[in-house]
Amino acid sequence: MAPSLDDANLFNFVVRDGNGVKGMVDAGLSTVPQAYLQPPKERIDKDAARKHGQPPIDLSKLDGPEHDQVAEQIVRAAESLGFFQVVNHGVPVELLESLKDTAHDFFGLSPEKKAVYRAEVSPTPLVKYGTSFVPQKEKALEWKDYISMQYTNDDEALQLWPAEIKDVSLEYLRTSMSMVRKLLQVLLENLGVKSDDLIIDVLLDKKMVNMNFYPTCPNPDLTVGVGRHSDMGTLTVLLQDGIGGLYIKIEEDSEFGKKGEWVEIPPVQGALVINVGDMIQILSNGKYKSAEHRVRTTSTKSRVSIPIFTMPSATAKIAPLPQVVEKDGHALYREFVLADYMKNFFGNAHDGKKSLDFAAINAA
Repeated sequence: MAPSLDDANLFNFVVRDGNGVKGMVDAGLSTVPQAYLQPPKERIDKDAARKHGQPPIDLSKLDGPEHDQVAEQIVRAAESLGFFQVVNHGVPVELLESLKDTAHDFFGLSPEKKAVYRAEVSPTPLVKYGTSFVPQKEKALEWKDYISMQYTNDDEALQLWPAEIKDVSLEYLRTSMSMVRKLLQVLLENLGVKSDDLIIDVLLDKKMVNMNFYPTCPNPDLTVGVGRHSDMGTLTVLLQDGIGGLYIKIEEDSEFGKKGEWVEIPPVQGALVINVGDMIQILSNGKYKSAEHRVRTTSTKSRVSIPIFTMPSATAKIAPLPQVVEKDGHALYREFVLADYMKNFFGNAHDGKKSLDFAAINAA
C-alpha cells in the first residue's frame, strides 16, 4: 500500500524500497506529490517550443558518392545543435520495435522483481535499477524509473543482465556500434585527426544500455521526466518511442534556431537520435557541442526510451586534441582523468551543462 502523498515515507516508498514512480502511479495517484513539483523556471512549456524540422540523415549514403555531403550534415549538426536523427543506420527496425515492447514489459513486472537490482542490493555492479537521477541531492525529483546495464563482454552481459531484457539489449548494442564508429570517424576527420581504430577504441571503451520508463503523470506541466543536462560521455544513441517529449536547447544562433530556444525532437519511425557528449565537446576544444536537453512527461500513455551511452575508460586522461589546440591557439579545457569527471557528474543533480565547468579553464 502506498503512503499518503504528504507522508514523509513517500521518498522511502519510491526510492529506497524500489517501487519507483510507477509504483506510486499504480497506487492510484491523482495529483503530483510535492517532491516532484518543479520550480516554474524548470517546467517545460510544450506550446512555446517548436518542433525540430530537419529530416533524419541517411547514413547509407556515407558509403557512396554522397559521402562528403552526408559528412557535412553530421558535422554541421554536431557543431550547432549537438543532436541529429539518423535512418538506414544498420540496426534492424524490427529490433527497435522489440526493444520498446520489451522495455514496457520489464517495467510492468512486480516491484519486487525490479527492486532486486537496486544499487544497494544488486547481485552485480553492472546492473542498477533506480528512479530520478540523484534523488538524495535533488530539490525536485524527476518523473522517471530506469534500469542501467554496463557492458564488459557478451558472456557477462548474458550472465548478469536481467533475463527479461538481456538478449534484445545486447543485440541493440552489437548492431549499433558500427554506426557509432562511422560517426566518430567523420567527426574526428573533420578536426584534422586521423581516426585510426586505436583512438576510436579508446573513446568507446565503456558502453552502457539503459531503459528509461516515464509513467503517465497527472499533470505534466508541473514535472519533468529528466531535468536539463548534457550527457557526459562520447556519443549517445537514443531510441525514442512514438510519444515524444525530448527537448533540446539551442546553444548559439544557427539554421536550427535562436540561442536559448528549446526545440522538440519529434519521433521518426525507424530513426535513432544521436547526441554529442561532453567528452566530444572537450576533445574538439568546443567546436562540437554537447547539447543541453530535457524530457517532458505525458498524461496520456507511459513512455519509454532506450539510450546507449559510450565513453572512454575511467582511467583515461582527457584533454582537447593537440591538433585542434594548435589550430585554435589555446585550450578551453584542462587535462583530467575521466573518473574524476564522472564523480563530479554523478555526485550532483542535473543542472544544464554545469558539469563542463569541472574541466573548463578560467571557469567562472
